[in-house]
Amino acid sequence: MNTRNVRWPDSLWAAVTPSGPELPELTGTQQADVIVIGGGFTGLSTALHLREAGVDVAIVEAAEPGWGASGRNNGQVIPTLSRPDPEDIVAKHGEAGERFVGMLRDSASYLFDVTRRHNIDAEGEQAGWVQPVHSPGRIKIAERRVRQWSKFGAPVELLSREQTRDMLGSDAWFGGFWNRTGGHINPLALARGLARTVLGLGVRIYARSPAESFERRGDRWVVKTAKGEISGRALVVATNAYSGEFSKSLVPEIAREVMPVLSWQMATQPLSDNVRKTIIPGRQAMSDTHGELYFARYDARNRLVTGGAVIGPGNKVERIKARVTERLQRLWPQIGEVSFDYVWNGYVGMTTDFLPRIHKLGPNAYGWTGCNGRAVALTMPLGNELAKAVRGVPEKELALPFTEPVPIVAHGVLRKLAPLMLLVYRRRDAREMA
Repeated sequence: MNTRNVRWPDSLWAAVTPSGPELPELTGTQQADVIVIGGGFTGLSTALHLREAGVDVAIVEAAEPGWGASGRNNGQVIPTLSRPDPEDIVAKHGEAGERFVGMLRDSASYLFDVTRRHNIDAEGEQAGWVQPVHSPGRIKIAERRVRQWSKFGAPVELLSREQTRDMLGSDAWFGGFWNRTGGHINPLALARGLARTVLGLGVRIYARSPAESFERRGDRWVVKTAKGEISGRALVVATNAYSGEFSKSLVPEIAREVMPVLSWQMATQPLSDNVRKTIIPGRQAMSDTHGELYFARYDARNRLVTGGAVIGPGNKVERIKARVTERLQRLWPQIGEVSFDYVWNGYVGMTTDFLPRIHKLGPNAYGWTGCNGRAVALTMPLGNELAKAVRGVPEKELALPFTEPVPIVAHGVLRKLAPLMLLVYRRRDAREMA
């Protein structure tokens, strides 16, 4: 990719968000105490927390802050993982898993607290997050999640079919659960707001400077780009789903343990007040139990921001418009004619078990990947934990369940075949609704 002139996606967020700060490229030889590769949510949060502790930090970003997944997603702030529940996480990671669950439980509130503390205008609405169930049998998912998250102190509540209908304005679902701490934000505004905040605290951000490699020289890490290099005592690699998109040699073992899956986002024209009041009247974020996920939230201009998936060649934009239009009219007949002003996409980093991967890459070096569609809330406190790690906080006090990188076998072939999983999800979804 040529990053000399960064091209932003034709997204709602790029259209409505004030421009980001002017940033230099990395040239010549530079130094910092901590180097962060990646200027998305994780990298910016890590830099923020390090700088608040008085640590010298530099971010090396391939394009511009928020250009990748952090500025392209739906903006739902969800304090859970997509599939694993607390007991799954603890069974996998033990005491570290318990600490991770605690961090995840508080992640949505943590994000909103960060925006308030630093006066970041990210159009945040902490209206809650709802997960309705799309078939009677899947109410067991909601019951299990309410039971497990309640055990860990999360403010969750089981919803009846009637409560779900009233909350969402649709008879399409059979109940569900909601978490009062969730909500939604403008993700690009959050990324750019964080960038301005850390710059104000003295963090250096080098943009349009894809990291090509890093290595250990003596007691320091050295990150190389096309025009320069920077060395530091510690290193954090925060590239997630885009780990292999700019340099195949940067972190190949991490890039190959996550499957970058293209996710499409869409924004309707602003809905009229009368219609808006009948569709998700409380303005909660919503994503349901379909494998081919149904999800929606409002932006600050009363656009319904939703999305979906599409496979195969052809005019994907028009095809997904038609598919999601049919879906919205089926879920909410009162919506009437649907028109989309914005359609865009970006990668989601998926792992085989839907759990994130957090790694120690060497002395004072850390990395992670595998958001599985839950990065918005997770990355804010995760950045704090990574900042603690490079500051020397003992591992037994960190909410970081470390594992060794395990690349997916035949990653290149499976990446080409991954979109076909959508057919599997559709078949499962249809079978459960029968």
